[in-house]
Amino acid sequence: MSFSAKVKGEIGRYTDMSRSEALAEISAIMKVSGTIGFSGKGLSFRITTENPASARLIFTLLKKQFNIHSKLMVKKSNSLKKNNIYMVVIDEEMGVRGLLQETGIFTEVDGVMGLDYGIHDEMVKSEGERRAYVRGAFLGGGSISNPEKTYHLEFVTHSEDYAVELCKLINSFGLNSKVIQRKNSFIIYIKEGEQIVDLLNIIGAHSALLQLENIRIIKEMRNNVNRIVNCETANLSKTVNASVRQVESIKLIRSQIGLQRLPKNLREIAELRLNYPDESLKELGEMLDPLIGKSGVNHRLRKIEKIAEELRSSE
Repeated sequence: MSFSAKVKGEIGRYTDMSRSEALAEISAIMKVSGTIGFSGKGLSFRITTENPASARLIFTLLKKQFNIHSKLMVKKSNSLKKNNIYMVVIDEEMGVRGLLQETGIFTEVDGVMGLDYGIHDEMVKSEGERRAYVRGAFLGGGSISNPEKTYHLEFVTHSEDYAVELCKLINSFGLNSKVIQRKNSFIIYIKEGEQIVDLLNIIGAHSALLQLENIRIIKEMRNNVNRIVNCETANLSKTVNASVRQVESIKLIRSQIGLQRLPKNLREIAELRLNYPDESLKELGEMLDPLIGKSGVNHRLRKIEKIAEELRSSE
């Protein structure tokens, strides 16, 4: 089961809500994943989903909150996966016209009915109604990537105006979702892991939220370990390269003028470096009498390298 299916399965079990919250949720589902039809029997509306939990929730809310006994149908998808497609159908006899008006999909102006792609303010007055609306939009057209791979959550809509309004509603919770066009669809998306966690909390997917948080913690720990290992590897490589360079410079001085020509303090550190090429600057300083610090050892070795460079230039 995909992570998206787990999220929808979790929030699809939540039916304990007020009628106004149910209206907001159903309105969002219908606007995102619904289709209006006309036939000899009159007007009909069909909500299509691949998620059984979403279909069951829609059927339950319509019956419990709106006294609408809709028809639930199942068919096989034409895609390669051959998934089931669930369709909740409402017709004239079931009260589809009244539901379309109540959910704000149909509006009447001067006796003429028309489609409304906006989100009515009175439908999302309270925080509970706004949460329900976002939850419905996710059930109808939302998806979330496997957080093991990447952080990406999106809502697919078919109207730019509606996408912009839904984006504003989502961002009213302090999020930073954005809208892009993908072929004939308009996508509201969030890519930051922390904001996806916040949105899961908004829609009530608390189990999925905890799972995502655990994955985030593990990935962060793994990234931190990798950073530390890379840093230590880089430092080790830098130390080894410096040691090799220092040993080569000391051997050059020894072969051309002899280490006895060096001042005592430089000769001591040169002999130590030849005898202990793998030791750190700090460890070399602790072998001297009196002891000197890391910066003191580094200063003397730089002087030795400068002498070696002058010998190379004079060849």
